[in-house]
Parts: sequence; C-alpha cells; structure tokens
Amino acid sequence: MDNDLPILDLLPARLREARRSQGLSLDAVAKLSGVSKSMVSQIERGESSPTIATLWNLTRALQVDFAGLLDADAGDKVDVLRASDVPSFDNMGQGCLIRILSPPEEAGGHEVYDISFEAGGSLKSQPHARGATEQLTVLEGDVRVTSGSACNDLAQGDTARYAADVAHAIEATKPARVFLIVKNA
Repeated sequence: MDNDLPILDLLPARLREARRSQGLSLDAVAKLSGVSKSMVSQIERGESSPTIATLWNLTRALQVDFAGLLDADAGDKVDVLRASDVPSFDNMGQGCLIRILSPPEEAGGHEVYDISFEAGGSLKSQPHARGATEQLTVLEGDVRVTSGSACNDLAQGDTARYAADVAHAIEATKPARVFLIVKNA
C-alpha cells in the first residue's frame, strides 16, 4: 500500500481489510454499525466519503482503532532505533554502561536493557515493585547474579530468572555484556 496517498484514498481499503479480517459480510457490518449495507459498500469502493459519525460507527462495529484507521503510516513498517540513537547511561552502577532498548512508553512495565560491564563492574538495585522479576542472559563474559540471599555464577549463554522485588545485583569480575528484561507486575 502506498503511504503517500491521502487518508481518504486509504480509507476504503482499510475498512474493507478490517471487515474481511474478521470474516464479516457487508450485511453483518451494516447490522452491527447501523449504517446501511449499500452505504458500507459505497464507502468500501471509494464511491462515498463517510461522515465522522458514520466512520465512528463503522470502527466500533469492526472493533478497530479510529485513529489508527486514519493514520497514513499505519501500513506495514519496521521501526528502527539506530545504535547511535539508543539512549544510555553510565551513572547507575559502577563500571557499567546501560543501553535502553525498550520504547519509552514501556518504562515501568516491560523494560529491555543491553548492559556492558568493565572488569569489576556492578549494578546493584534496590527492590522494584512487588512481583517484579528480571531475566538476564549473558552475551559475553561471566557475571554473578544475586537476588535477596540467593547467588549464582553465570557464563556466556546462561540465562537466569529471579525476583527483582528484593535487593538484587549483577557483578562482573572481567568484562561482560548481558541482555536484561525487567518485568514489573
């Protein structure tokens, strides 16, 4: 689909795709939306431009996002965050660089980090929200993971899952790199 087309040129195909993806007939959409079958057909063929009220009724009937339906960039796409643009900070631990891979809107929910440790580097964390967990995979080197009173040594390729609602830490005696997923409850 060409994303350079005006929104009204994209609308008929998007409505038709939404209807077909749910396996609904024109008649079914008409009954669900209160818009006549002939009007739904004309809109899908691009022969009629719907009013906002008609469009709203159709999106409710089809259970599609009104704004997303009108978004000219809603087609297939791949969002890319170039390495040079990845937010990072190095003042959260000792001898470690933390790169934030998850989108900002997921902060506090499902966070993804790429952490590089210098020899002797560590990241010591206070308890997160109750029920929070972390999953760490060692990409390079070796690390020690501590969660509460539990402690485990991990080598390259190892993965650990542990409680993050207690004091916890990641420590490296030599240079290491880990992939960390934080899941808050």
